[in-house]
Amino acid sequence: MNNEEYHSPLAPYISGLIRQKRSNGYRYELEAYMLKHFDQFCIENGDDHDGLTRDLVMAWAEQRPTESKNYRNQRVSFVRQLALYMNSLNVAAYIPRTYESNAISVPHILSLDELHAFYKEVDKFVPCQARFLRCSLSYSVLFRLFYCCGLRLSEGCHLKRSAVDLEDGRLFIYQSKGHKDRVVFMSEDMRLLCKNYDRLMQKWVPDREWFFPGRNEANPFSKTSIDKKFREFWNLTPYAKNVDKKPTVHSLRHTYVVTKMNDWMNEGKDFQTMTPYLSRYLGHTSVNETQYYYHQVVSAFEIVRKHDPVADRVIPEVMLYEE
Repeated sequence: MNNEEYHSPLAPYISGLIRQKRSNGYRYELEAYMLKHFDQFCIENGDDHDGLTRDLVMAWAEQRPTESKNYRNQRVSFVRQLALYMNSLNVAAYIPRTYESNAISVPHILSLDELHAFYKEVDKFVPCQARFLRCSLSYSVLFRLFYCCGLRLSEGCHLKRSAVDLEDGRLFIYQSKGHKDRVVFMSEDMRLLCKNYDRLMQKWVPDREWFFPGRNEANPFSKTSIDKKFREFWNLTPYAKNVDKKPTVHSLRHTYVVTKMNDWMNEGKDFQTMTPYLSRYLGHTSVNETQYYYHQVVSAFEIVRKHDPVADRVIPEVMLYEE
């Protein structure tokens, strides 16, 4: 990032913050994207202020009709980091308070029939322009990775080709949530699917940097574009109008967790022994975070009670964590 990418009076500080974060090993991509919007907001609403004033910050902090509280809080948190950075340089800046996150909502868990219907629509997709035909292939593989490997949205979108081991079936996830690295193992059928995809994609985009290049080959798919594409495919399924809460890309990760745990319970495997491995696989901070994925789902209770005689009286309470 450099000053030329920003145009408000705060441009030097925004660029400096991003350089500092990246020099410390953080990717700082979503933050840079959001600060770009804040830069434009400053131009439109800053009245040529040369500082980060309270009025400017509070105007930015207003919740918009089309966004959730969590998203608003995330926007504000990035500007808070900017204010703290400016203060560290002895530049006066208003530091917004932190906002508590919304209560975590329960994502829709896709049934087997819903998954089949969704992937059927994904595989049928044909772009209007022939030069983007490769995108249809990318969608088929990427949306399966989200479910089959339990990846987060950003982890799938920002996966580099160099981070995919097609021989041993490993994905190297770097600087994910909490700035942690981990290795994710693919099933054999997923490995073969990725290997065939890579062979075909090599013809379209030779020696590409990103495993899933976006419409602009130099960049990966953006999270917003994949989110939008998921909604488009889901809305084509016969189940789209029959759910109380519409699923998102995150629902595929959540469905993976619930499916895996249900399989263990039905196979009679020791739930407490297996959960720490799944927690590491998902990149969770603690086992409680993984258990929350499962116990918040009402459909899971019957399976828990079936295998646990104590569960009729007590369902363990777990800490609430954000995904």
